[in-house]
Amino acid sequence: MSEYIALKYYFDKELALRLADLIEPHYPPFSKYDFVDAVRAEVEDKELKARVEVITDNLKQYLPADYEEALAILLNILGPENETEEGMFTKGYFLMPVALFVEKYGLDYFDLSFQAMYEITKRHTSEFAVRAYLMADVDRCMNYFQNWIGDSNPHIRRLVSEGTRPRLPWAKKMPPLKNDIRNNLYLLEKLMCDRSRYVQKSVANHINDLTKENPAAVLEWMEQYVSNKENINSKIIKNGFRTLIKSKNEHAVELLHQAEQKGEPT
Repeated sequence: MSEYIALKYYFDKELALRLADLIEPHYPPFSKYDFVDAVRAEVEDKELKARVEVITDNLKQYLPADYEEALAILLNILGPENETEEGMFTKGYFLMPVALFVEKYGLDYFDLSFQAMYEITKRHTSEFAVRAYLMADVDRCMNYFQNWIGDSNPHIRRLVSEGTRPRLPWAKKMPPLKNDIRNNLYLLEKLMCDRSRYVQKSVANHINDLTKENPAAVLEWMEQYVSNKENINSKIIKNGFRTLIKSKNEHAVELLHQAEQKGEPT
């Protein structure tokens, strides 16, 4: 049996070297060995998030000072899109510092950074990065989400749900959009019958988060949804109501029963 190695150790000099080798052809002045040495010296004794931040901050130091120029270089190293619904983390971990670069340094370039998060998400994820933009300007984010809900790429559709979750794992708790969960539910309703199981799981987890914020509002919304829709995906509802069902909430149990009677989408 192979020995387990904590994920944090992935973010060390080896990853710094990999990133440097990817960057150098697109930016020959990049100080490859200075960058790697700086990362190696600074990540020691740090935990996962701090290690990612060390790499990100050193990218900021050694790439051009102009954000647009630096971002263009980083977008050139993203590699091919992930054509599956797996591997966004296992194969895309090396892009975590790139996503954090957009999160930390791109807020003054809102539209450009959203375009970058769109491309990153097709290879890895921007579910953490986008939250900084939500805190800065929900309305501008919602404009993008309106388009992304119908995107052909399931990673992009999932980002609409996952990035706006109030209780996203590994991330700081975030209030519902505009402090009104109806804004979250408005987005989720358009994904309730998404064909991707990957998206479905995120929607269910988001609903479960919301039941911990305002169960009455979620139940009211779901009652209307179940009454007005056909071919309901009851698996999403069952997973999304798992906390309510565990606590024996009778309204949730009844709504799930009604949803199951309407059957699954094809």
